[in-house]
Amino acid sequence: MVVTNRLTRSTLLLAGLFFSLPSWSAVLPEDRIDVLYHAYEGGGADIDGPSVLVRKDIANTVSVYGNYYVDMVSSASIDVEATASPYTEERTESSVGLDYLNDKTIFSLSYTNSTENDYDASTVSFGISQDFFGDLTTLGLGFSVGSDTVRNNTDDSFEDEADHRRYSLSVSQILTKNLIASAVFETVVDEGYLNNPYRSVRYRDNSVPTGYSYEAELYPRTRNSDAFSLRAIYYLPYRAALRGEFRTFSDSWGINADSFEVRYTHPFGNQWMFEVKYRAYDQTQADFYSDLFDFKEATSFRARDKELSSFTTQTFGIGVSYELKTGFLNMFEKSTINAYWDHIQFDYNNFRDVTSGAPVGEEPLYSFDADVIRLYLSFWY
Repeated sequence: MVVTNRLTRSTLLLAGLFFSLPSWSAVLPEDRIDVLYHAYEGGGADIDGPSVLVRKDIANTVSVYGNYYVDMVSSASIDVEATASPYTEERTESSVGLDYLNDKTIFSLSYTNSTENDYDASTVSFGISQDFFGDLTTLGLGFSVGSDTVRNNTDDSFEDEADHRRYSLSVSQILTKNLIASAVFETVVDEGYLNNPYRSVRYRDNSVPTGYSYEAELYPRTRNSDAFSLRAIYYLPYRAALRGEFRTFSDSWGINADSFEVRYTHPFGNQWMFEVKYRAYDQTQADFYSDLFDFKEATSFRARDKELSSFTTQTFGIGVSYELKTGFLNMFEKSTINAYWDHIQFDYNNFRDVTSGAPVGEEPLYSFDADVIRLYLSFWY
């Protein structure tokens, strides 16, 4: 491990806590194994599954890893209730990658493939990070290219493609012995079939009892988006840490979104670590979104996906980690047990609950709560 002696012990601990920032110095990730169970429940959807990550250092210059991740989905969401039948499916994702350390530079390469019964996706990513100014500044560049195949289980003749390119630029800076900050800019170019083949929009139709009918969504085949984020973490004198993040996003579909998050991490003794967080998110709708169009084929592009509507979310989270005593598992240098729970409140400003039975266009605005649980074991060796 490469560490400059100008950094104090508190700064090293601070950098270790700040796992989501760009690499703060040219140091390879530690050898570890993570075994995760994740679960999501909310809005009529249940998603859960396991994940296993293994990372290993080779000759102190290369770190290789592999990850296997599973989503088991059971959905009876409001969209499904309105236009389809509940369904179950499974998504599996496999990733492999490596990081190569050369003096103060780290080169990263990875490949990810995910498979569902009607969707296949593969992504290749490359990154480079370089330390400057006495290892206090790190500049990072990233690029990824993805290719997806989209199918429709109700139409064997349907198949289409989507391509994705992502570019990122990041800079992280150790400002003081207790403060690290970073800025990240990302731009994404999406091309091809970008909507869901099962989704529909509704339009007024006085010829049917409900007062509306459905037709298929139709999206543009290109989308450009930009995102900028600022993150900082401050190490407090009593070994705790306070983290903040602000992110802003905009795209060519007319969506603008802002989010901020604050997180506090506090140790208790030598083995316990507790965390609380709050996150707020606010989004405008896409230009071609409407909960209810005036008539069939009213516009060139049409969407009623609630994720393209105007909505806000609030997330409240807590977490706890417990480090097992040395010698409990002799084969590992360190082991931790970790549990995190997030409660998310979704409030949609212009997406209505058509299952309510209210007159067309007067249905109540839709909202729901969701819970996310992550339980995992980490082993360093």
